Amino acid sequence: MKFLLTLLATGILASSAWAAEPVNINTASAEEIAENLNGVGLSKAALIIEYREANGPFTHLDELVNVKGIGVRTLDRNKDVILLQAAGEQVDH
Repeated sequence: MKFLLTLLATGILASSAWAAEPVNINTASAEEIAENLNGVGLSKAALIIEYREANGPFTHLDELVNVKGIGVRTLDRNKDVILLQAAGEQVDH
């Protein structure tokens, strides 16, 4: 039993150590989006790209919930790593 608890604790700590890179959803590829957003796989990332191409660049995070499969919980989990710069726009650091 102690072994199982140790294993569980290790898994929890490892998953919390996952640190995604910030991703600009207005310029990133589906692969970059899927790799960096928690709970977003390639199929959802492709839908983000399709939405972006059909509607123009995202101007506010809340627009992401208009993409099928992206809900408020997914948005909340990822809001700290989502960037919204338009193509060619400089990022100030």
